[in-house]
Amino acid sequence: MNPILAPQTAPLLELIERWAQCGWLRALDAAFAAFLAREVADAPPLLILAAALASHQLGRGHACLDLADTLRDPGFALSLPPEGDASVPGERPPLPAAVLDGIALADWQAALVHPQLSSGGAGETPLVCVGTRVYLRRYWQYEQSVRAGIDARLADPPALPVEALRAALCVLFPPVPGVAGPDWQKLACALAARNAFAIVTGGPGTGKTTTVVRLLAVLQALALADGAAGKLRIRLAAPTGKAAARLNESIAGAVDALPLSGLPDTKAVRDAIPTEVTTLHRLLGSRPDTRHFRHHAGNPLAVDVLVVDEASMVDLEMMAALLAALPPAARLVLLGDKDQLASVEAGAVLGELCRRAQGGHYAPATLGWLAEVTGEPLDPALTALADPAGTPLDQAVAMLRHSHRFSGDSGIGQLAAAVNAGNVDAVRLAVVQGYADLARVPLGDEGERALRRLVIDGDDGSGRLRRDADDAPPQGYRHYLQTLEATRPGEGATQEVIDAWARGVLAAHGRFQLLCGLRRGPWGVEGLNGRIAGWLRESGLIRAAEGWYPGRPVLVTRNDYGLGLMNGDIGIVFELPAAGGAGPLRVAFPAGDGSKGVKWVQPSRLQAVETVYALTVHKSQGSEFTHAALVLPDKLNPILTRELVYTGITRAKRWFTLADAPGSLVLERAVERRVLRVSGLMDGGAAQADASARQA
Repeated sequence: MNPILAPQTAPLLELIERWAQCGWLRALDAAFAAFLAREVADAPPLLILAAALASHQLGRGHACLDLADTLRDPGFALSLPPEGDASVPGERPPLPAAVLDGIALADWQAALVHPQLSSGGAGETPLVCVGTRVYLRRYWQYEQSVRAGIDARLADPPALPVEALRAALCVLFPPVPGVAGPDWQKLACALAARNAFAIVTGGPGTGKTTTVVRLLAVLQALALADGAAGKLRIRLAAPTGKAAARLNESIAGAVDALPLSGLPDTKAVRDAIPTEVTTLHRLLGSRPDTRHFRHHAGNPLAVDVLVVDEASMVDLEMMAALLAALPPAARLVLLGDKDQLASVEAGAVLGELCRRAQGGHYAPATLGWLAEVTGEPLDPALTALADPAGTPLDQAVAMLRHSHRFSGDSGIGQLAAAVNAGNVDAVRLAVVQGYADLARVPLGDEGERALRRLVIDGDDGSGRLRRDADDAPPQGYRHYLQTLEATRPGEGATQEVIDAWARGVLAAHGRFQLLCGLRRGPWGVEGLNGRIAGWLRESGLIRAAEGWYPGRPVLVTRNDYGLGLMNGDIGIVFELPAAGGAGPLRVAFPAGDGSKGVKWVQPSRLQAVETVYALTVHKSQGSEFTHAALVLPDKLNPILTRELVYTGITRAKRWFTLADAPGSLVLERAVERRVLRVSGLMDGGAAQADASARQA
């Protein structure tokens, strides 16, 4: 008998437990379902199943379970069986598609009507049902608080002196000779200045950092000109230590390069723009062994303007905590690439908020205001984005549309654009066009030697990746491992010299990174890390392929507040200089405060790390590498999507190599599929649009 049609829940709980034993569901998902069934004896099996699957979806990054999507295509909606699952021990349990076969949406929704376990939001039931979506209450509350926090800021825009704003924008964004079309950075700065909540989105090299630094200069100049207001308290933050370090490096140069000569109090404005970047966890004040932070609505941050970079990595729970900790009058500016992968945790906040960014949807009043404060006539490229029914959120989202990093002859830029557009023909053309910064390596038995050469030397031997303008070649892992030995300090070296050695090796390690679309399987990180270690040992570049050894790169897999290390931080094992030969092993990490310092940790203190010659694309977010290579498996998987491929490509600054199986069409099929994170964050958008249209 179908377990969800049984009169009791016991058969269903047995099935859920089998799914958990196979690794298809988490133990947490099964435990949650068993708890509800134990506490409420008359709970229908379909309700218990919905609870287990809603919990499962959280683990996959969704804010909720969509019943209609699940019934339409259970395998894709739930990603069950999961990636890399070829077989399971013993008898294979029935798939969700078989279990749900014949179940009508209305019947499933009816089974969820239970006063003790579910509601439309009122009360304290563990499940909240909205339309066809089923939430765990906590995540429904996060979604509600995020939308309420954003809407409150959109409803109360700050007052701005238009003439002073126009003067500041003209100083900071002087005309560029020979450049036609709108100055998207200037327009983005104006839109962000107009709103207490703003988003600046754009791909790599579009100038997000430059734009936000000039925005801060505008806001500080206006505040300093208003004697009563005084200097603004500005904080800069990013989701991870890597992202904070990257922003810290770029923002200092951007502040120094600010064209402030036409503004009064030039030195005061420049000095009032911070260059120190922190992580969101440190900003909010993480409390060990708890989900709560020191700063919240009852103890808000002392800040007037908060800028968050790499906002695509900010999950729903963190965004809710962030908005709760901001004073009501504080500005929030989010920077990020809307087309990158969403956060590993539940929610795709930036992607949802930027869903309409490509089309602009700017109201006539917004376009008129932009013309007034920028002093420029409205370009046809901008007026094409007009929409009388544009929502308040649309007026606060600015998309930068011109890349300064990738020129027209850049293969990386062409390939990334083709992938982002879902243009399979353009993707195929880009990878065979012969660009100097693009190469392709075949996987499989014939390609094993090519992949090995790529990983060790950064080239497959074809010569397709050509030296850059400084005559520097693409690198593999040989480069950082030889740097580790060649620059090793002698006995008695000072800590300053040892730190400089570590910084040099860490920088050399950033010259190359192998990325994987999957975690499991022969072409995932679990299959490749051991093989790569073996190749490096056979080449004489490392002493061992297991355990702790000099040169081993390690990835932190869980936040460790005691050590000051965050999930995603990468360090390298060093053997310190010592009298008589071998010294103690220590792991060097870039300091997580955005400085250029080094954090040294004893290996025995690292309880949650793994070798990371191969890194998942998800874990690579917030990082950039001079040369990045992306390995795609030989079979399509629900994990492989356009966003994943795009994110992998755009981790590369100078060279990119694609490694895939010849004739598999995995790249093409992945480009055709988009990440569809389930949420209700943008519910109400249509109603807002209708209201705007009526007002217009």
